[in-house]
Amino acid sequence: MRLPSRAAYSRGIHKMSFQKHYISALPLAPASHLLTHNLTPDTQTPSVSDFRNKVLTTGPSVQRRPRLLSPQCHFSYVAPLPIPFPYAIEPPSAEEREKDSTSYIEKWLADREATHERPHSSSDTNPHLRKYYSENREQPRELIGISETGLHDCVPHLDVGDAFALLGTPTLATPFDDEGDPYPSDLASVVNPRNELVDILSGHATLMSPGSEAGIEFAPWSLRYSGHQFGSWAGQLGDGRAISILVTPHPTDPDTTYELQLKGAGRTPFSRSADGLAVLRSSIREYLCSEAMEALSIPTTRSLSLISLPALPVQRERVETACVLTRMAPSFIRIGSFEALNGVANMFFFGGGQQESHWDALRILGEWVSQKVLKLNLEKHQPWGKPLVLEVARRNAKMVAGWQAYGFMHGVINTDNVSILGLTIDYGPYAFMDVFDSFHICNHTDESGRYAYKFQPNMIIYALRALLNALAPLIGAEAKSGAAMTAQWADNASPEQIEGWRSAGMELKDELERTMQETTSIEYGRLMRKRLGLRREISTDESRFFKPLLNIMETHKLDFHLTFRALSTFRPALLDPPLPGKEENGALEQFVSKLLALTPDSDKVDHKTASSEWLEWLGKYAERIEGEKELWGADRDVEREAAAKGANPRFVLRQWVLEEVISKVEKDAQSGKRVLAKVMHMACNPFEPWGAEEDERPEAELDAEEKEERRYCGMGEKKMLGFQCSCSS
Repeated sequence: MRLPSRAAYSRGIHKMSFQKHYISALPLAPASHLLTHNLTPDTQTPSVSDFRNKVLTTGPSVQRRPRLLSPQCHFSYVAPLPIPFPYAIEPPSAEEREKDSTSYIEKWLADREATHERPHSSSDTNPHLRKYYSENREQPRELIGISETGLHDCVPHLDVGDAFALLGTPTLATPFDDEGDPYPSDLASVVNPRNELVDILSGHATLMSPGSEAGIEFAPWSLRYSGHQFGSWAGQLGDGRAISILVTPHPTDPDTTYELQLKGAGRTPFSRSADGLAVLRSSIREYLCSEAMEALSIPTTRSLSLISLPALPVQRERVETACVLTRMAPSFIRIGSFEALNGVANMFFFGGGQQESHWDALRILGEWVSQKVLKLNLEKHQPWGKPLVLEVARRNAKMVAGWQAYGFMHGVINTDNVSILGLTIDYGPYAFMDVFDSFHICNHTDESGRYAYKFQPNMIIYALRALLNALAPLIGAEAKSGAAMTAQWADNASPEQIEGWRSAGMELKDELERTMQETTSIEYGRLMRKRLGLRREISTDESRFFKPLLNIMETHKLDFHLTFRALSTFRPALLDPPLPGKEENGALEQFVSKLLALTPDSDKVDHKTASSEWLEWLGKYAERIEGEKELWGADRDVEREAAAKGANPRFVLRQWVLEEVISKVEKDAQSGKRVLAKVMHMACNPFEPWGAEEDERPEAELDAEEKEERRYCGMGEKKMLGFQCSCSS
């Protein structure tokens, strides 16, 4: 199953041909589709020209100091600056101290900002954007991953040059072999676009417009939002280490744009006491899981690249090295973006707090989201508050149904980590289920089990209530007037009037929760039927099949995904009476034994009880399958098995796999990135029969790569089952 990464990339891209552009020459979204042209900037960075000509050159610390934005603001312009923090600013001389120590610090930062324009290395240019570099911030930058699927789906017109050749041939078994080693080109036409890609996606260079005369003004930004963390109001949070650096339309649909965002590119006004950086470990986890979730058809943000900064130390539980992840989405707006504009309490503390409500900022954000993000297609002046909330509920309901059906645990479902688009976002201490445990907690800092697997749908409801709370006054006002609110809609309203609107808006609560629960139930049922190879929707499936199956897994500590994969091969004929002269049905016995072996504690299984439970469930399952005969073709068993295997992953991004890949990359990036590429390829094609699945050859006859693939598809060591991560990243 080994596939060179360049070939893997080509097989998809060649289906549709696009003109390729250097990253600096990618088309910029029109002003109508740019968040920065439609929402309100930070008063300290009021425009692109002020940001470029004043902030970056004379007062750059305004980007790096923790502070509360003014209540009406939605975002702040921020340039990437991935350097060690606390900043190692050399003490000024006595003479400099006497002059102005503040200006000394500003100059130190300004010297490291990307303010020096460099010419394009190609005639392929974007009239709106220029490349800016720092003349005092050189550090090693090593490309260790490019997502083929993310590139193909979101930015197929991006020229990555010889980036895939630089990564080498994906492999698990032979990462140190000369064969398949990186083979970078010496042709400028492919080296230059790759170098530019690495410079910009590592935060070393910045794309900005040179001035209003160039047309659309553009600069990177970070988003303001607030939120509830573990059920407690946290006030202003925001993009503490995420900076959006580009927005480009998809070449097949100009109305669909993708925002490219760097995670770990340095401090922003929302960093509070943190360093704004991300470590290699956490970056690899998000890079892989974003694409694994896409392969499972679970809504998610996407990954594009991983660039290691090996000389940049980062202090976590131990000293680690920095890495910048580029992720993509049509929008990174969260429920917390609305909470920021109508929070539950005004509070202030060192480096943070919560601003007073700003009703017009709430309206501006809601109009942008309903029109350009959710694309609700409402008539002009039609109320949008209620449709927005219900659409967000439907999207997040489908997302969490996918989580539950595929045993994914997010770990930190704070309201600032819940996407307006219903995308899985902010991959931290996540995990996929190993041995089924409905109460499993993947985040070891979640001591109360608030975000345990079983409670994830409830936590999405909690987040949706927070969205409704933020928008309730506007929804109530729209309900009373029958029209969308206009500018300054609540400027002259009394507190009593605001409260009346809020109460009226909160009447939507029951419909909101019902919409979420019903949508989740329908989508979960659809996915579980798909996993079981069933096509007819029957209302009793949950009580008759899904719950009893999960109960068997939980009681007997069976592996979640391996059990589903094994059930793909079940055929009703296994329950036929034994042949004449046989007391037992050997094939059925063998199948049940196979199921009972899918546990790390096979010696502790009560085989008699477990076999009895399986036989009862399989009998009902066989009857259900037989009742759908007319929905399949002539060879229904073969068709159904293929369909079920196409819904049940052979490869799962387990914790032990992640830990092993991270360890390999940390020890030796050159060989480790080839393993990383292979694991990414497996994660993007999880239903393939990796490791010569069901091949009857003895293990010794498999080649080295097949053996490693088979190992990577297994449960792993018992000590890693249920492994918990922390929020530290």
